[in-house]
Amino acid sequence: MKDQELIRLYLNGDIGALNILVKRYHKPVFNYILKLVGNREAADDLAQTVFIKCYKSLRRLKDHNRFAPWLYRIAVNVVRDYWRQRRDMAPLDDESDDVNSLTNLLASDDDPYEAVEAEQRAELVRRALKMLPQEQREVLVLKIYQGLKFTEIAEIVDAPLNTVKSRLYYGISALKKIFQRWNIPELKHYEV
Repeated sequence: MKDQELIRLYLNGDIGALNILVKRYHKPVFNYILKLVGNREAADDLAQTVFIKCYKSLRRLKDHNRFAPWLYRIAVNVVRDYWRQRRDMAPLDDESDDVNSLTNLLASDDDPYEAVEAEQRAELVRRALKMLPQEQREVLVLKIYQGLKFTEIAEIVDAPLNTVKSRLYYGISALKKIFQRWNIPELKHYEV
């Protein structure tokens, strides 16, 4: 069932329709937030805040075809508020991420050496992303990890289309420079 139909059903009193929307978007929104804040517990709390705001204001969404960009816009604002409240910019590392990664590696049927290498590459990308300015990180995550179109990203971050494209370009360029400084061969596109 399409988002628009679920929204219509919810607005007509079917709470189950909203639950389906939340289940559909929880993991992508959580992953988006996690890549921006780097802490699972904070990302979980922030994702919950996003869906509470969604619940409270879904009736005001005029174009039901634009639900996903509207939801990500809420997520962007929630993350920006989070960083405003945490001016100290505490370290983004989360020990539970390390424990979860190790658990996943041990449970994997893949070659353990390849799994360790993949996890190490993923950690390097996470650390490099944390070094980017917030605006570039937002666009990179929305484009590469979430697979959104430039027009959707422009709507979500409330910026002109060309600004979004330049943020992506400069973000990728900055990542390449970071990897060069670390003497790491360029990572494959899908890993960024």
